[in-house]
Amino acid sequence: MDELNIVNKEELFLKKDESAEAEEHVDRSQIVVFKLGGEEYAMMIDEIKEVVVTPNIAKVPLMPSYIKGVANVRGNILAVLDLEEKFGMLKEGETEAQSKKNYILVVESQTHKMAILVQEVPNTLTILDSQIDASPNVVVNDEREGDFIKGLVRLENRLIILLDIFSIISKDILQAENKES
Repeated sequence: MDELNIVNKEELFLKKDESAEAEEHVDRSQIVVFKLGGEEYAMMIDEIKEVVVTPNIAKVPLMPSYIKGVANVRGNILAVLDLEEKFGMLKEGETEAQSKKNYILVVESQTHKMAILVQEVPNTLTILDSQIDASPNVVVNDEREGDFIKGLVRLENRLIILLDIFSIISKDILQAENKES
């Protein structure tokens, strides 16, 4: 009988350990939050290599207007993108000088390296994966294709749009290649 009680106690301890592990393994993600056109947007932290003060940007002819040119960041030549302009978020009559972007997010993947202009130093947040609505019911204009939105992050009184920056860039590269052929 004592042996039976010992086994039951061991099972009880194992169950407690398993539930404690389950609580510890809550999936979390880190995002970098920045503002575009007064709204909050984010990218996963592992997509951003660094944040730097905007360097001198050399304009390149015949580029889309939202590609502001190229910049030398620590020896790397990067295309500099203005997502506010890409998304049509600049206010009417607002000039580039009035919408001064003071920082760039250096974004990097295995196939792409670029810089994104932002006005303020972005914030880093740790969120629960359950706070990301991965299938947002967003009205999308077919011409602009909205699948660059990974999801919407819900935090108390905030709604943050989580971007898939590489799908935005990939589409533009494909469109440019199609125009050349």
